[in-house]
Amino acid sequence: MTGKIPVTPLEAWITNKIKTAAGCPTRESLKRWQLARLNETLARARAASPFYQRHWAAVAPQALVQLEQLAGYPLTTPADVGEQGLQMVGVSQGEISRVVTLNTSGTTGSPKRLYFTAADQELTIDFFRYAMATFVQRGDRVLILLPGERPGSIGDLLGKGLGRSGIGAVAFGFVTELAAAVAAMCREQATCLVGVPVQVLAMARYWEQVRKGDWSPQYILLSTDYVPQALVRELERIWRCEVYEHYGMTEMGFGGGIECAGHRGYHLRENDLYFEIIDPVSDQPLPDGEYGELVFTTLTRQGMPLIRYRTGDISRFIPGQCLCGSRLRRLERIRSRAAGRVTLGTDMWLTLAELDEVLFTVPGIVNFHAAMSYGDAAARLVITAAVVGIAPETALLTAALRNLASIRTAAAAGQLEILIKMEKYGDGYATTPGKRVIHVAGRAVAGRGSDGRL
Repeated sequence: MTGKIPVTPLEAWITNKIKTAAGCPTRESLKRWQLARLNETLARARAASPFYQRHWAAVAPQALVQLEQLAGYPLTTPADVGEQGLQMVGVSQGEISRVVTLNTSGTTGSPKRLYFTAADQELTIDFFRYAMATFVQRGDRVLILLPGERPGSIGDLLGKGLGRSGIGAVAFGFVTELAAAVAAMCREQATCLVGVPVQVLAMARYWEQVRKGDWSPQYILLSTDYVPQALVRELERIWRCEVYEHYGMTEMGFGGGIECAGHRGYHLRENDLYFEIIDPVSDQPLPDGEYGELVFTTLTRQGMPLIRYRTGDISRFIPGQCLCGSRLRRLERIRSRAAGRVTLGTDMWLTLAELDEVLFTVPGIVNFHAAMSYGDAAARLVITAAVVGIAPETALLTAALRNLASIRTAAAAGQLEILIKMEKYGDGYATTPGKRVIHVAGRAVAGRGSDGRL
């Protein structure tokens, strides 16, 4: 990108929300706003939520005088939501307008149910409206490759936010047929696509290798999962577009933060959410610049407040001001999941993010399933690669994997075997939406180093 980088639209949006007279939110004015909303949320949750009444039994019911005092409250976990989510709700059932059920990645965990009021959903619509103004404007057309058929779904809320800015949007849904998705993009002359990283890559590979059309998007927004930079580079190469990243999760009310045109981290939705980075072992807050687990607290949600909720995502707050000039806090791209590493031997680890960065450089690869198994002999890594167009030689994938020092060292020591399989896609595309993981079987599963640290 050339020229001056525009300030993120979230700056003006948050300024209006907190009604600062300075014309832009200073850190101090934003902290005062957050502290006031936080105390309101804590008081409401303590009065109305049976879960928080029990969870905070050892915490004195008094107002905080500074944000840092929130560290004295216990953390809330995904297991808490799965087992006691209804006990967290702070309004009557009649006020709940949307319930979202999320299946956990484990086999024994209870499904998580998130409860939202109409006012909660309105907050999300408003965030989407201004977040999308980062790169689209009136006259653009957005193809939403996320579920949008049900009221209150992410595609529905995003479409409403765009509509308030006069931007046309079509909710297509998840990509299951590549031919249909590419045809819709060309038919609608979509200037922007919003979707799951691997699904959008599959569309781009299909467009390039199978059915090259006369239309391509100018902007891509990737969301719902980790975004490999190798995947971003491929989208930019194929479509010559600009790729943006959004960070969020259903627990946040879908929206959490978005890149500006400087592409140096996510500007955060700080008027609605308070973020912390904690040491995942000691649970103590960490200063800006240090890596740890992201924790968030809802500040304005009515239906189901989440207080100090553990995301499991590893990142850091980026020190200093953004290239765009915004004073808003920035979160670095998510590095990994706190429990997302597998062992390859003594002090050797492997993450899905590392696999992503080497495998998505291989032509034709649009996704892969990674499975690690452990027996009495060497560990075995099985990569089942999904391919669109001409399938690459398996030697290319093996060579890409050996670019990772941990794999190269473990294989040389006889501690790791690698098996490559291929699945070729035509017009269809079979993938399960949601966060991708390394699947593990056998004796070793791991998330932390020998000292418990990441």
